[in-house]
Amino acid sequence: MNAPKISTKPPSGMRDFLPADIARRQHVIDVVRRIYGSYGFVPLETPAIENLSTLLGKYGEEGDQLLYRLLHRRDALHRGLEAGAKLVAGLSEDELESVGEDPSREARADVRLYESQLSDQGLRYDLTVPLARVAAQYDLPKYFKRYQIQPVWRADRPGKGRFREFYQCDVDVTGTSSLVAEAEVCGAVAEVLHALGFTDFKIRINHRQLLRAMMHHAGIDIAHEAAALVAIDKLDKVGHGGVLEELATRGISTEAANKLMMLVLTADGEQLFGFDLNQIAEGPKTPIKRVRKQITDELGLKALAELEELFDLLAATPAGPHIQLSLDLARGLGYYTGSIFEIAVPDLAGSLGGGGRYDNLVGMFGKKQVPAVGFSLGLERILVVMEERGMFPNLSIGPDVLLCWMEGTPRVEALRVAHSLRRQGVKVEVFPEEAKLGKQLQYADTPGVKAPVAAIVGGEELKAGQVTLKHLASGTQERVALEGAGEAVRALLRQ
Repeated sequence: MNAPKISTKPPSGMRDFLPADIARRQHVIDVVRRIYGSYGFVPLETPAIENLSTLLGKYGEEGDQLLYRLLHRRDALHRGLEAGAKLVAGLSEDELESVGEDPSREARADVRLYESQLSDQGLRYDLTVPLARVAAQYDLPKYFKRYQIQPVWRADRPGKGRFREFYQCDVDVTGTSSLVAEAEVCGAVAEVLHALGFTDFKIRINHRQLLRAMMHHAGIDIAHEAAALVAIDKLDKVGHGGVLEELATRGISTEAANKLMMLVLTADGEQLFGFDLNQIAEGPKTPIKRVRKQITDELGLKALAELEELFDLLAATPAGPHIQLSLDLARGLGYYTGSIFEIAVPDLAGSLGGGGRYDNLVGMFGKKQVPAVGFSLGLERILVVMEERGMFPNLSIGPDVLLCWMEGTPRVEALRVAHSLRRQGVKVEVFPEEAKLGKQLQYADTPGVKAPVAAIVGGEELKAGQVTLKHLASGTQERVALEGAGEAVRALLRQ
């Protein structure tokens, strides 16, 4: 009987990164680190695994469903499975169906109890909630400016630029309600994008309190606010009609839904999804003036005043030329309390990144409220767009030199020559097997190696304390002293 074939593909939504992929990723990460550091942000790392008590209830209902949960091990898992079997045995067929379709409060409680007996840990969903936990756990500076570049995991449906494991590049400020913090994180993100070569991006900006005022104006009950936010957040994915359908399924009347969408889409008739259709001569604050005529809610008017001040501050940062009031922007995560941001480019359906103010998140961990704001760049989507646009510079991924050794040359001598070149700052790969020189030179030009220079060592070179350097593109070669060979290699690399 043949053994079952084992797939060598990674799981759906996960990827392997080969050397060329790593070079591109590292190029972007190096730019992010350099610019975030120049703004005074310091690095932070947190565990991949968090307690479910840390993660649950922070992302909204849909976010909680996308969490990767880790099962208990051994005896604890068996006990949880036994408890689940007893729970199922005690339910009728009608009750079992109701748990999957429209569970009662009692059924939901039973399911949550069962889930807690199976798992109490999960993979982090983002980097913001772990930061809030850290801020509650440690005695940090009053104004803690941190950046964090690590992977997160979401059980989402994979698509273009959308993966189940992906890196976020976060920059946050905790401890202040000042709009200077918003200006700093937006400015840092804009400068990163400039440094990577982006010029056509928009930083779409809205405010959670303004959205609530718009829902109030549309006649949407406060009990349906969270559901309405989730629906609006899908506008760029499902379109106007899709949002109206979802609002209806969530119990919002057709009249209220249409009124809300009219506000979202036509408050500024000169834009669609935040992109200018015509040049607005008066500048980015013009839509704020138009919206103010339709908002009477006190919190909504306060939000508009904050946005107006923020736009003034952003004018002094690299973000200034890119800002755009976008009333269709909702950001589905449940923890945002104030201004919210998202980065859009014309050739990507989703966003390159997003963020906002979350003043109540740290307080959810049992200590005093700590105001905070942050912005997250999605590394994977940046890489997708840069690759499609051909924005990467020439990135070296292989050795500078392939060290070739002639037949009869002791292997130990080849290793000594390689070590000497490395001490001189040269990246060296040693051909591992005894072979004819032509075969070694052919290997130097294979994909994944592509060494520009071959260093050839034979008996004559060893006796003279020299090495022969061959520039493979031009075919020229010269014999140089081993002690000065590093500089000679660098000269050849510049050709």
